[in-house]
Amino acid sequence: MLNPSVPYFERPLFFFDQSRFRRALSEQPIITVFKDALAAANGQFNARFCEGEDIRTLVYERALFIDCILHYAWYQFEWPEGISLEAVGGYGRGELHPFSDIDLLILHTPEVLPAYKDNIERFLTLLWDIGLEIGHSVRTIKQCVEIARSDITVATNIMESRTLVGDGSLRQELQQLTSPDQLWPVDEFFRAKWDEQIQRHQKYNDTEYNLEPNIKNAPGGIRDIQVICWVAKRYYQVRTLRQLHGKNFFTEEEFSMLYSGEEFLWRVRYGLHMVAKRAEERLLFDHQRELAKLFGYTDNSENLAVEQFMHKYYRTVLALRELNDVLLQYLQEVILNKDAAHHIVPLNERFQIRDNYIEAVHNTVFEDRPSALLEIFVLMAQHPEIEGVHASTIRLLRENRYLIDDNYRRDPKNTQLFMKLLQQSAGLVEQLKRMTRYGILGLYLPEFGRVTGQMQHDLFHIYTVDAHTLKVVQNMCNFLLPSAKEDFPVAAHVVTRLPKLELLYISGLYHDIAKGRGGDHSTLGAVDAEEFCQRHGISPRETRLVCWLVEQHLLMSAVAQKQDISDPEIIHNFALRVGDQLHLDYLYCLTVADINSTNKELWNTWRASLLRQLYLDTRRALRRGLENNIDKQDLIEETQQAAIRKLERKGISADRAWQIWGDMGEEYFLRESFQDIAWHTAAVAEQQDDAPLILIKKTTNKELAGATQIFVRSKERKNVFVAVASALDQQNLSIQDARIYNSKSGYTIDTFFVLNQNGEPLGSNPAVLKSIHKALQDELRLADNYSEVITRRTPRRLKYFSMPTRTSLSNDMISGYTMLEVISPDRPGLLACIGRIFLQFGVQLQNAKIATLGERVEDIFFISDNQGFPLSDPDMCERLQREICQQLDRRVTSQ
Repeated sequence: MLNPSVPYFERPLFFFDQSRFRRALSEQPIITVFKDALAAANGQFNARFCEGEDIRTLVYERALFIDCILHYAWYQFEWPEGISLEAVGGYGRGELHPFSDIDLLILHTPEVLPAYKDNIERFLTLLWDIGLEIGHSVRTIKQCVEIARSDITVATNIMESRTLVGDGSLRQELQQLTSPDQLWPVDEFFRAKWDEQIQRHQKYNDTEYNLEPNIKNAPGGIRDIQVICWVAKRYYQVRTLRQLHGKNFFTEEEFSMLYSGEEFLWRVRYGLHMVAKRAEERLLFDHQRELAKLFGYTDNSENLAVEQFMHKYYRTVLALRELNDVLLQYLQEVILNKDAAHHIVPLNERFQIRDNYIEAVHNTVFEDRPSALLEIFVLMAQHPEIEGVHASTIRLLRENRYLIDDNYRRDPKNTQLFMKLLQQSAGLVEQLKRMTRYGILGLYLPEFGRVTGQMQHDLFHIYTVDAHTLKVVQNMCNFLLPSAKEDFPVAAHVVTRLPKLELLYISGLYHDIAKGRGGDHSTLGAVDAEEFCQRHGISPRETRLVCWLVEQHLLMSAVAQKQDISDPEIIHNFALRVGDQLHLDYLYCLTVADINSTNKELWNTWRASLLRQLYLDTRRALRRGLENNIDKQDLIEETQQAAIRKLERKGISADRAWQIWGDMGEEYFLRESFQDIAWHTAAVAEQQDDAPLILIKKTTNKELAGATQIFVRSKERKNVFVAVASALDQQNLSIQDARIYNSKSGYTIDTFFVLNQNGEPLGSNPAVLKSIHKALQDELRLADNYSEVITRRTPRRLKYFSMPTRTSLSNDMISGYTMLEVISPDRPGLLACIGRIFLQFGVQLQNAKIATLGERVEDIFFISDNQGFPLSDPDMCERLQREICQQLDRRVTSQ
């Protein structure tokens, strides 16, 4: 029962009837009353949020309501003088989101605890029982001071604490004893917070553009705003940012940016807590979609609703990251460097280096000479000792960037400066990032500005378009580093032969510039690239090269991953598309840089080997001359004779080899190396029966390095491909390539190249290889009576991408089979599922080209009817494709 003498909570809330609540506490079970009040308040807060009420009102009122609840919970017990309940952390600032921690400090004098320890425990138990998520500590003033002396987080919490109920003089004494003149002087506090921020940013790869960003802790997030506030409050000894008005800490524009950016992030965080129903700070894919809908975004012809929402998010955090730079550097100057002797190095009549930071020599530098807006970044690229831009100069950049208009972009002085920057490989990308952060690059290249913060909502691209673009250029520059000789040996060699690296960098800047416009981004991007080259005085011949690279930037990857590059005709046709060694060299460097910047999981030893093989074979074709194509029959005979020589050294005669090869088609001898053919043949020669033959080894083919090769030979067995695919899936192996050969005598020969589920080599552990061998044996025994495809759980992230399965079907004139292309989100058991559908429709699988691109597959299957002819029934072809799409899409949603 509530004691009538308990004071009313002094700050009434319009939606909360204290009198009714007090009566209920006197008449009903206490826990029930508190729970009902909390549930009702949460319901009305959420309703008001959905109706669009001001987010600051909601966040502050939620904290105020919890103040009220804690007030009445506290008075359920008797308390002496010398104890108080303090709000600390974000709650201490009077801010609460739906599932934010309610951080409490019970502050007491030493003599209170022994007699009131039981009450404290009962009070905390009550809070847990009514469903409050609290974080708490029970300490004396002395204990708080000692802990704060070594723990800056505790010191920060104390700085923002406020008394909820009890003896307020305790907090006042504590804050006095932990003030800057007692511990954590402003300079030490600033340095510790700055170092803390650097470490925090590194955890998120120092980028604002993570695919599932942490809105609280990632760069440009809520914590960055709080760091500014903490340092500024400690230095200026104020409790709110508004109290800094008139102290020259920030401009009106900066305060507006900070205030509106915080409001946006608060709204996102509030909504995130609400839809996740927990204290979630990560914008996971499923939550992104829900929030986009909640905030009123809708799909349009160019962008999904979720892409529009995330575009707003990324641009907001980019602006806040810039503001964080400016304000922390300003604080560095007034806190750390105010009494230091300044070291100044003149650069020219416009710029100088002050204490390793570049600054304008006067406030009208950019106004007097607008080209200095680009010159400053060229100077930083040329002087690696420069650590950054002086805060006052960042502000001047922001104030004067409006000068960049069409006339500015056409001015030869400015175009020459930008080309000069592109020639600074060592410092190029760091300056392009700075230009992006300070809003210069998006103004100088408006087409780049349009893709700044533009999300690509798939698992193939894990960065926004602008972040991906700068990573591409960074990778290109990295090919020049000594470490590249080991990581990217071909690219490191090729890049040194390129006559003009800036042409490569331009192709990197423009290869995805037209994303999100609708239409073919490669074609549209080539138009933008041509305009750039013409404006920047690049010769017509070099302009054609850059435009070709942009338009064909996907060509080499597509050929390597989707076509049979062991076929001389494929190499010849690719060489015809490329034309000469110069185009091949530039395209190879662009392709490797692009893949490595798209998704870190895309680049593995297998994909590297495919591109290397395509590059080297095309180079040989170009050297031989495009008019001198290799005769296919000559190549087959060379392979056969080399295999026979190797077999004869093992005691296997040529006659025996020809007997085993029997009616194997020419494709087997075109695609397989003579070493592998000899390996297969020797094993078959030793076999005593027609049981399935399974061979496993790490491939010895240097062009296909890293993969494990699995060879399966069986006679007159059904479902072999389905069985092998299922067995490998059960072993968590990823099929990189599959080669299927059928002989007229009833033998099926399948060769698979596999990596582990992380795209890494399996190694040569005998136990692992034995486990794979046994799994294949067991599955092949069941193959003739296959019933169900093995299933494993689809990864969480994959479920929230709505890309449906797409198929296309055409007759391939070269192979003589029907070519089926399947593009779909990857998922466990996919190949086995497709194989079963082939069986269901009486389709024979003749060959396959497997390409897994991040979390997306683009597989090509060469199929025929039971007589080995291309599919000719249009109705059956339509039903086959429909069944594949339905089954694969059903497998994603049902797992």
